Parts: sequence; structure tokens; C-alpha cells
Amino acid sequence: MKRWTKEFGKGAPHGLALTRQGVPTYEPNEDAARGGYVLFEAEGPEGQNTAPQVVLIATGSEVHVAVEAREQLQADGVPTRVVSMPSVEWFEEQDQGYRDSVLPPSVKARVAVEAGIGLTWHKYVGDAGRIVSLEHFGASADAKVLFREFGFTAENVASVARESLAAAQR
Repeated sequence: MKRWTKEFGKGAPHGLALTRQGVPTYEPNEDAARGGYVLFEAEGPEGQNTAPQVVLIATGSEVHVAVEAREQLQADGVPTRVVSMPSVEWFEEQDQGYRDSVLPPSVKARVAVEAGIGLTWHKYVGDAGRIVSLEHFGASADAKVLFREFGFTAENVASVARESLAAAQR
């Protein structure tokens, strides 16, 4: 909402599509207005922040799945960062330094979680990255059922992250 302006010719149209699903909420973060930010940092064995081995990127209703996958990966000793990216367009407006601080170029293992078409995410995940996405339209059921049936589970995202880690090491 801080991006809005009444000045003619300033700013750009924007909107947020909100969900009616019962998803967890997280603490507000000022960097949400930058389009993407680190929601949860990778942690080492002592609980201290450390360099991530894998980055999970998600928007909206998918974020909690990435957070749950991070918990599984962290428990297995894989330092995992979760990036919330409510607006790819806003993230693209940021300087390269900020974008690199959120998505470090040195971390090739990346997974984007998108309950929509994954096309947008290839540029963010790279060659070793993976995308958990929904490439069709029209299924109707409770959101929890759909997420489970189409692979939007913490277990699947963690498994795909391990695939990305293996690909990054080749």
C-alpha cells in the first residue's frame, strides 16, 4: 500500500490477489514493498544464521508450504532460506545488490512454489532449480485436497529441493 501515489504519471497500477484459504500469517515485513524478501533465513546446527544451501521461493498461499519444507530440510541438516515474493514486478525494480542479497547468485539450488503456471520462475531458479507449479486450470475441491493432489506439500517441495541440490552439485 505504500507504493500508491495520487500524483499523475507517478507509480504504476498494482494489486494484491488475496486468498480465502485458511493459511498461516507471518509477521509484517517492510521489505514486502520491495516485492521479495527473506522470510526465514537458513540456520546452521546451532541455530545461528548461515549461508543457505537451497532457497525456496513462494508467493501468497504457497508460502506456508515452503516454510514447512524448510523445517524438514533444516532438520536434515540442509540450511534453507525461504523467500516470500508477493510481486515479481516490484522485486525486478530493486537494484541488483538487493536482489542478490535475497537470491544469492552463489546458491544454485532453488525451488519456486507457484500454484499457477511456472513460466515466470525459470529466470529465478536457473538451470539447477526446480519449479513446483500447476500447469492446468479447472480442478475444483477444497484447497487442502488440491494442494495435496497436485504436489503442493512440504514433503514434495523438500524432495524437489533435494533434486535441485543434486543438480547444483553436478
